[in-house]
Amino acid sequence: MAPADRIRITGLRIEAAHGVYPQEKLRPQPFLIDVEVSLRPRADSDDLATTVDYSALATAIAETARAGSVDLIETLAERVAGVCFGFALIDEVEVTVHKPQAPLPVPVSDVSVTITRGRQA
Repeated sequence: MAPADRIRITGLRIEAAHGVYPQEKLRPQPFLIDVEVSLRPRADSDDLATTVDYSALATAIAETARAGSVDLIETLAERVAGVCFGFALIDEVEVTVHKPQAPLPVPVSDVSVTITRGRQA
């Protein structure tokens, strides 16, 4: 059996007010989101209807990531994974949420969380 086709979106940038601390809820900060999805087998065709429209996927991810506020980037990653499963051909997803300006007591260039989820039968 051939490996699954994959689509990868890297560095999707949003501004949002996610975080545990009160100041994070008041001032939006940058987040970067990486998504890699594995697709169910598809017809051998040069037709967009046989795959996932990555423009629509990126838009759905950005809208979800900007909506509301969550405390944990783990929760944000779960929300993004859920959006991906709204696309029928996506079988598995890996989501990484980066929070490059996380308020930490020591300097860092990035903090990220990665989750992998499969479609529930």
